[in-house]
Amino acid sequence: MEVIGLLGGVASGKSLVACHFAQLGAGLLDADRAAHEVLRLPQVVAAADARWGPRVFAADGHVDRRRLAEVVFAEPPEGPRERKYLEQLTHPEVGRLLAGQAAAMAAAGTKAVVLDAPLLLEAGWTTLCDRLVFIDAPLPTRLARALARGWSAEQFSARQGAQESLDTKRRLSDVVIDNSGSEEQTRAQVQRLWQSWAV
Repeated sequence: MEVIGLLGGVASGKSLVACHFAQLGAGLLDADRAAHEVLRLPQVVAAADARWGPRVFAADGHVDRRRLAEVVFAEPPEGPRERKYLEQLTHPEVGRLLAGQAAAMAAAGTKAVVLDAPLLLEAGWTTLCDRLVFIDAPLPTRLARALARGWSAEQFSARQGAQESLDTKRRLSDVVIDNSGSEEQTRAQVQRLWQSWAV
């Protein structure tokens, strides 16, 4: 089974591209969704409580991702230190969950899967990928999309600063998809790639 990894900046449109690949027949490995599940694991909840206490929990007793983001994307030195702890706590669990999902898809005969992970490169998961696709969109477009999601400009900058540089991601990729235009234009590029790869 071929694994297609997606790289790009914050709000570049990786999830959109992943959906287009899925519509063409690819399986979808969603690391963000897996992270939601991992944050509910008893051992992760216990570690979060021991590290950060009630400030990262919602009223229902679950980890509140927005509150947690305020901690791990805070200004240095606290933010980077706490983000590193969170990644060491959750990335191995997310990786195991994704590996299990991939194995189930392979057993079911899926020919290709697309891996949509915000920190694909940073987590070391590019080693799992047979192809890497860079999703390109200019900074003003990405910022506008982030603001439309309800983020502040400061939150966008903090998340962008926590990731590997776009130049590095582009350099490591096999192909670039331009997601600065319409969704139809992006879909057409994905379809051409899929057909050229003859997966």
